[in-house]
Amino acid sequence: MCASAVPPVLWTPDRTSDERRLTSFMAACGRRRGSDFIDYDDLWRWSVGEGLEDFWAEVWSFFGVEEVSSYDAVLASSTMPGASWFPGARLNYAERALAALPQSGEVLIGRSQSRDRVSFDAAQVQAEVARVRAGLIDLGVRSGDCVAAYLPNVPETVIAFLATASIGAVWTSCAPEFGVGAVLDRFSQVEPVVLFVVDGYRYGRHDMSRHEEIQRLIEGLPTVRTTVLVHHLDVDGPSRDGLVDWCDLGDGRPRDESNAIECEMVPVDHPLYVLYSSGTTGLPKAIVHGHGLILVEHLKALGLHGDMGPGDRFHWFTTTGWMMWNYLVSGLLVGASLVLYDGDPAADGPDTLWRLVADERVTWFGAGSPWFTACRRAELQPGADLDLSALRAVGATGAPLPADAFRWISEAVSSEVMISPISGGTDICSAFVGGSPLTPVWEGEIPTRYLGCAVAAWDDDGHELIGAQGELVVTRPMPSMPIGFWGDDNGSRYRAAYFEQFEGVWRHGDWVTVTDRGSCVISGRSDATLNRGGVRVGTAEIYRVVEAIDGIVDSLVVHLEGDDPADPGVLVLFVTLSDGVVDVPEAMIRSVVRTELSPRHVPDEVHRLDVIPTTLSGKKLELPVKKILRGAEPDAVASRDSLRDPGSLAAVAAIAARRS
Repeated sequence: MCASAVPPVLWTPDRTSDERRLTSFMAACGRRRGSDFIDYDDLWRWSVGEGLEDFWAEVWSFFGVEEVSSYDAVLASSTMPGASWFPGARLNYAERALAALPQSGEVLIGRSQSRDRVSFDAAQVQAEVARVRAGLIDLGVRSGDCVAAYLPNVPETVIAFLATASIGAVWTSCAPEFGVGAVLDRFSQVEPVVLFVVDGYRYGRHDMSRHEEIQRLIEGLPTVRTTVLVHHLDVDGPSRDGLVDWCDLGDGRPRDESNAIECEMVPVDHPLYVLYSSGTTGLPKAIVHGHGLILVEHLKALGLHGDMGPGDRFHWFTTTGWMMWNYLVSGLLVGASLVLYDGDPAADGPDTLWRLVADERVTWFGAGSPWFTACRRAELQPGADLDLSALRAVGATGAPLPADAFRWISEAVSSEVMISPISGGTDICSAFVGGSPLTPVWEGEIPTRYLGCAVAAWDDDGHELIGAQGELVVTRPMPSMPIGFWGDDNGSRYRAAYFEQFEGVWRHGDWVTVTDRGSCVISGRSDATLNRGGVRVGTAEIYRVVEAIDGIVDSLVVHLEGDDPADPGVLVLFVTLSDGVVDVPEAMIRSVVRTELSPRHVPDEVHRLDVIPTTLSGKKLELPVKKILRGAEPDAVASRDSLRDPGSLAAVAAIAARRS
């Protein structure tokens, strides 16, 4: 992108910007510094420069965390990796969330294809968290134990998470549409002692019983002492035997809301939850995030950048297997109510979610970027057809939001809503870049770098780039950088994941362009991830599933993305069969991928090769194969001398010729 090419401005801060929380926060930071800030960019530079520690101290103070705990220092060590934040402080994420619940109206609103609308007010949330917390303690769950959930995005999941966190136990979750193999790859690493499961769910017109999957999960997780069944689809199945019913936790009696929950106060870096990478280079990395570290990051991201607080209704379309679920739940930290949705976003037509936004008077709405492109292609006009008068902000993530989708939101939804495309990841359970109530929105660009995030674009030699694409790096520590990876006792995997290319500097794996106005354009991942329909998995996960099929000894998969972000593209799978095996039916391969991994990653094409192309060291040649399928010649994408079988790419070229 040329620095001089300035796209149209779609949104500018209005006259009420003086009422924004970020404006008040900026003034507080000015008092701390001893001089006022000129604008947002001035505040950002201070927050990642000489004011880094003062900035995070002000976040702690501004949102009242100091009323719960003090600390010995803001940043005891600034070395990356290994930065130590707020040593000496003791707090609990769940305590803060429960203390911030709005005391009137609905707090948790559950909309689902599987059952009628449900809602909980603050007293009911408190009572349910107390009940489930007591039930977990009765089951022997203690601080540091892991609790896993195979649950959809429903109020019970939020309640179970808060109850787990209140004890100091560690939460982890997967969506029930994940296949058993993908779930076991994740949960088996963290050795949960309690497993929450759902009996089934409805997606589109299909009822999906999970009873067989529950039995297989129990068999595959020997550390699980108790499995708790949540009735959602309410279908009978053999897996009911031996399970604890959700309603029977804590003796099945709702607790009186006057019974205060005495949350376990833990150090700032005490594990709160474990999220998972996509599994690109092996088993998914089990990424550990801490109570206070996520707390201050999400207070900043939602409270300042989202200008979110009491009176807001926050909905982000997500599943429990995506970090956006954790991000959504943190709306409770700033006093917002949550609108949860479980089901097909097009269950009742392409405007299903827009009608939910209108019906529930959602003020802050987010979804995956391709979904907005699909709305544009469907020529929806939700702003004209529905009452979206409560809506004031729209967020997008999961993929770069194209310029025409920006324009569609402004024209077809509202020119008055703040458009906030964000980009971050599971690694930090937040965003590096996104919107700001004090920053204009330029068409096709992410408005700004987040406060406290020292984001830059670097070339291969570590030189900063402006107006040109480079590696997204973070040059100063931020609190929600992971505590580490579960089981990575010496930190070697953690260092290799983010700090191998540039010593002491976080390399995230995205291509980014930072304009001279401070806005950003994310061009996609610089490493290998397959993202279809908002579900991200790595190629290694597909290999583990496919190569477990009898008769298949090796495989390689590539994703040929479509030109339009809403186009899922074509997933092409190559397999090599065992000696003596004549054929493995394609229908079987597709069925296994669907049930063991993800319905969205079922291969569109399956081709047999005598040998999978690899380097001499055994690395599969995913990128060269992808280029050949797009028309490149084999010798132009890989040196024959570097291949284990010099002729292996010729067969791929022959398949490419037949496809064209």
